[in-house]
Amino acid sequence: MDSGRVNPAQKLEAAGIPGVKTVHYNLKEPALMQAAVRRGEGEIGQGGTMLVSTGQYTGRSPEDKFVVDEPSVNDTIWWENNPPLDPDAFDRLHADMLAHMEGGEYFVQDLFGGADPDYRLNVRLVTELAWHNLFIRTMLRRPADEELDTFVPEFTVINCPSFNSDPERHGCRSDVIIAVSIEKKLILIGGTEYAGENKKSVFSLLNYLLPEQGVMPMHCSANHAHGDADDVAIFFGLSGTGKTTLSADPTRVLIGDDEHGWSDNGTFNFEGGCYAKTINLDPKAEPQIYATTQKFGTVIENMVYDEHTRELDFKDDSLTANMRCAYPLHYISNASNTAMGGTPRNIIMLTCDAFGVLPPIARLSPAQAMYHFLSGFTSKVAGTERGVTEPQPTFSTCFGAPFMPRRPEVYGTLLREKIAESGATCWLVNTGWTGGAYGTGSRMPIKATRSLLRAALDGTLNEGDFRRDRNFGFEVPVEVPDVAEVLLNPRRTWHDKMAYDKQAGKLVRMFAENFAQYEEYVSDDVLMEKVQVGLHYYS
Repeated sequence: MDSGRVNPAQKLEAAGIPGVKTVHYNLKEPALMQAAVRRGEGEIGQGGTMLVSTGQYTGRSPEDKFVVDEPSVNDTIWWENNPPLDPDAFDRLHADMLAHMEGGEYFVQDLFGGADPDYRLNVRLVTELAWHNLFIRTMLRRPADEELDTFVPEFTVINCPSFNSDPERHGCRSDVIIAVSIEKKLILIGGTEYAGENKKSVFSLLNYLLPEQGVMPMHCSANHAHGDADDVAIFFGLSGTGKTTLSADPTRVLIGDDEHGWSDNGTFNFEGGCYAKTINLDPKAEPQIYATTQKFGTVIENMVYDEHTRELDFKDDSLTANMRCAYPLHYISNASNTAMGGTPRNIIMLTCDAFGVLPPIARLSPAQAMYHFLSGFTSKVAGTERGVTEPQPTFSTCFGAPFMPRRPEVYGTLLREKIAESGATCWLVNTGWTGGAYGTGSRMPIKATRSLLRAALDGTLNEGDFRRDRNFGFEVPVEVPDVAEVLLNPRRTWHDKMAYDKQAGKLVRMFAENFAQYEEYVSDDVLMEKVQVGLHYYS
C-alpha cells in the first residue's frame, strides 16, 4: 500500500528496495504524528508536540560510522577520521538490511539539503520509524508539493533501528552501523534510534561534495542584521557551545542554527529546522526556543514529562543530558524566509573551555583564525556522544571532526581563502568556564556573552583598546560596556593565580601537541602561530 505524493518513477521498487509491504511517501506532520502514536513510538504532548524516547542510545555513535573504501574516493577521504569499510562488506550489509525490511511498514521523505538552489542536494530518507520521518522532515528543506512530482533523489538514506549489524559479517565494530557509500549514493543506518544520525549523515555528505564546487561547508549557526542580509555573522562550534542559543538573537535575523554553506553567492542554511538542547532551558533567557517546546509538530526527544499533564521537566536529566527539541525554522519569529544571506562579515569560533583559561572573547588575525579553526578546541558536553557524562576537553578540527570526510586542511584552506576575499573579522568566544576549571569555576554568564557579541557585530568592539594575551598571542578587549571588566582577564577571576598559570601552561602544551599533525599542510604564517603560542607563554 502506498500513500502520499511522489514521483511515480521513484517509488521504492524502482529504486531497488523491493518487498516492503506498506510505504508512506512524503506524509505531512499530522499524518506522521498519527502514525507514530498508532505504532506506539511516542505520545502527543502539550501544544501538539511529539514526545519520543530514543531508547538505549541518546547520542551519536561516531565510532560506528564508516565510509566505504571505493576507488573514486580512496585518495580524498580522511581515513584517520573515517574508518574504511570494505565494499563487499557494505554489499552484504545492504542485502541483509533489505531482507530485514521485507514485509514491513516504512516512511519516505524526499527533501533538499541546502537552501541555495544552485548547491542543494536531493535526498531521500527511508525510515522505519514514523517519528524519524517527522524529525527529518522538520530538519531538512521541504520541497513544494508540485516539486515532489518530478523529484529524483541523488542520495538515499535508509534508517532501520531494528536491524543490528554483525561485526564479523559486516566488517563493523558493533551492532550499530552508519555506513556511507559515495559511489552507490547510499547511507545505511542500523541499531540506533537516535534521530541526530539522520541529519548528520546528510551533513557529512554535503561536507564531502561541496568543496569540489568551491563551497565551504560549515558546522555553524548564522544570522544577519535586520534590514541588511549582507551583514552576516557565522558561529562555529560543537554541540553545547551555544550555536543555537547565540544565533537566535531577537535583535538579528536567524539564518540557521547548525549547518551552512559559504559560496560565491553568500551564506545558506543546509536545513529547514533547528535541533536545540533543552536541558535547563530558561524561558526568560531563551524565550523563542522555549516556546517551540509547546508548538505543534515539534519533536521532543528524551525529556522526562508528567504522564498525566504531559508537562515537560527541563531539569531532569535522568534519561540523558542530551535532551532536545526539533522544530521548523519558521517557529522562530525572526527567522529568515529564505534561509540565505550575504558573505560573512564576522566569524565567531565558539569554544567551551573546561579549563577556565581562555578569555570570553578575543580578536584573531587570519593566521590565528586558521590555527584555531584547525585546532577546534572545545569540551564535549554531557550526553552529546555516547559515554560522555561530564565536560571533556577535546580538539575537534574544524569544530566538527566527526562530520568531516575530507582532510582538515581542505576545509581550513577554503575558509582562509574566503576570509581573505571577504575581509571578515574573526573572533574566538569562550562560553565555557570562568573563575576556575570545571568543578570549581562557573559557566560564563550568557548575558555577558551576548553583550560581547553585540559589540563585536555592531563594530564598537573593534574601536576599543585591546591587550595581547600572554598565553596565545591574540587580542583581548580591555573594556566592553555591560560586561564586568574582571571577566575580560580570566586570570583575575581565579582565586588562586598560580593554579591559573599552571592550567594555562597545560592548555598551551595541549594546543602545541595537537597542532603537530597539521604542520606539513599549512603555510608558514599559520605554523608560526604554534611557535608564537609557546613564546607568549614561556617568555
